[in-house]
Amino acid sequence: MANAKLNRPTKERLSLLRNQASDLLWNGKVTTTIAKAKSLRSYVEKVLTLAINSYEDTVKVVKNDVDSKGVTVKREVVNDGPNKLAARRMIMAKLFDRQEVRQNKESKASFVERTKDINHPLIEKIFNVYAPKYAERNKENGQGGGYTRVLKMDMRRGDAAPMCIVELV
Repeated sequence: MANAKLNRPTKERLSLLRNQASDLLWNGKVTTTIAKAKSLRSYVEKVLTLAINSYEDTVKVVKNDVDSKGVTVKREVVNDGPNKLAARRMIMAKLFDRQEVRQNKESKASFVERTKDINHPLIEKIFNVYAPKYAERNKENGQGGGYTRVLKMDMRRGDAAPMCIVELV
């Protein structure tokens, strides 16, 4: 059932999974049918495992910048290592990117300041929030996986499809 075709052509099925996985990782939970939830669970677990296995791979690089007065200033920059970069690109291919939204009563200037260094907010959230959290959880439990939970709900009104909530643990 986890690799069900969901009565859709391949392009539509993969797009549906990609969209739901992006929503799940951005919002933390998604309401869907049980068949879609089972496929979504394995899709998201693979994305998170990829991030967890490579999130610590970083390289420090010294860059020379010239300021407005013509003085060369050295600064240290942390870049992605080869494994993290490859994982980041694979995850970007598997998910749609979500854009950051302005918070309630947040000025435009503070929003621009807060988001100026973030090009892909969903990918950053996966590597900076979820990967460390689940890596710590894996060390404590001594096992990997189990990052999502499926909670069954009532039938959907109209077509009586069995519904459920998929959420991150």
